[in-house]
Amino acid sequence: MQILVLNGPNLNALGYREPDIYGEETLDDIESLMRQRAEDLGDIELDFIQSNHEGALIDAIYTHSNWDGIVINAAALTHSSTALADAISTVMIPAIEVHISNVHSRPEAWRHQSFLSPVTWGQVSGFGYRSYLAALDLLYSRLAEEQQP
Repeated sequence: MQILVLNGPNLNALGYREPDIYGEETLDDIESLMRQRAEDLGDIELDFIQSNHEGALIDAIYTHSNWDGIVINAAALTHSSTALADAISTVMIPAIEVHISNVHSRPEAWRHQSFLSPVTWGQVSGFGYRSYLAALDLLYSRLAEEQQP
């Protein structure tokens, strides 16, 4: 089972960017936790890509279009990128949208809109770094069920 983990703009600053909102875990910490969870779950290959550039994220989706699933935290691009949504829709593999903070309870109204939600299987939001682990668990469960005869 192969799962792409995509992280968008400014997530490279996790750990020191507004830790009261995003926590103290770095993106490297989250990657380590996800690799451990993948090992615990079984035969899962993860590829982690972070970019501050929309096109690089879109290219990664197409490069991994033959993979089994996507966990994506598009960060601010969630609220603005129809191009990312189109790429996810085009590859037709299950994707889960992830947010560290609860974007629906944030005071900025623009954070309540997601262009990705209509083209993803679901959204995990508001559980800090645990949002990533929950998304991995959910995606693994779905893919394992689909692979059973």
